Amino acid sequence: MIKSINPTVKAMKPSGIRKFFDLANTMKGVISLGVGEPDFDTPWHICENAIHSMSVGKTHYTANRGLLELRQAICQFHAIRYHQNYDPKTETLVTVGGSEAIDLAMRTLVEPGDEVIVLDPNYVAYAPTIELAGGIPVPIVLKEETEFKCLPEDLKKAITPKTKAMIINYPSNPTGGVMTKEDYEKLVPIIKETGIYVVSDEIYAELSFDQEFASLAQFDEVRDQIIVVNGFSKAFAMTGWRLGYALANRDVSDAMTKIHQYVIMSAPTQAQYAAIEAMTHGLDDVIRMRNDYLNRRNLLVNRLNRMGLDTNMPHGTFYVFPNIQKTGMTCEEFCEKLLEKEKVACVPGNAFGEHGEGFIRISYAYSIDHLKEACDRIEHFLQNLD
Repeated sequence: MIKSINPTVKAMKPSGIRKFFDLANTMKGVISLGVGEPDFDTPWHICENAIHSMSVGKTHYTANRGLLELRQAICQFHAIRYHQNYDPKTETLVTVGGSEAIDLAMRTLVEPGDEVIVLDPNYVAYAPTIELAGGIPVPIVLKEETEFKCLPEDLKKAITPKTKAMIINYPSNPTGGVMTKEDYEKLVPIIKETGIYVVSDEIYAELSFDQEFASLAQFDEVRDQIIVVNGFSKAFAMTGWRLGYALANRDVSDAMTKIHQYVIMSAPTQAQYAAIEAMTHGLDDVIRMRNDYLNRRNLLVNRLNRMGLDTNMPHGTFYVFPNIQKTGMTCEEFCEKLLEKEKVACVPGNAFGEHGEGFIRISYAYSIDHLKEACDRIEHFLQNLD
């Protein structure tokens, strides 16, 4: 008799993002606003650096932590851009995407029965990653009226003697919400007093529109409790390169590297050479793409609000999170009918947690013409509801 599959894996739901994306791929004429992937190609000078590395025979494993030149570039970038200071030799680990970094952090920190706070709604991978490490996700409900920020009173209530860590993601996927330095100042005493770790997923840091990006890692008093996760997929349009990194105190970084060296060995070599070029000469590309996203955001938010879908102004990422409760439909009903009748694919808000119900996520990582046509179809859909 064949042994059973891990029950945690068997009970895990498929990604709600992929469900509608895969369905849309079976239909002709669909405008898909579902997947959070830049529509820009990776800038060519970044690709050229990877090609050059292959042409001169740099096709072998790197150090487990990644190329030292890349780690130095990452740390310099973070010091200048985000006022975060890390040692490239002992506190920096290059990973296969930010997703691996989050998984490594959970496997490093979490023991069976530990609680890990997650924000609801938030990115789909966090709770499953916690559960696979034997932990228990504990949600903090984010509210539209407070722009989906994590509030100190909610954090205090969520922490128990079993709390080991929390995962935050600002700018936020799916809401586009951000936290300012003043917002974080209110959380710092709680984090310091309780001793919990915070995994700060900052993959959208460069896509902050209306204020300077802020991070808990900028506060010296809790710096060693913060694990910064970032990568190249969103800001540099490098999704297919699968490269990320984690910045953490030496003990945590060493432990994460132990796991990484056994399950991965090292991140792809050519992607690392591409990332060196991105970090050292790619900021102008980021600014150009960010300006395009800003124009798209403004168009989309204005159109959605005019057609009656109340939409907070997202201050970061390339997502909007409109409220569809006025339609009387659940978020899944709304997305299913919109896809069926108007061939526009969006993601139901409950894919991002129970309290995403009543919302849908729309990505604006698409051209202006693409978005205008999608808005016309959504407006037609709303005007013809039964």
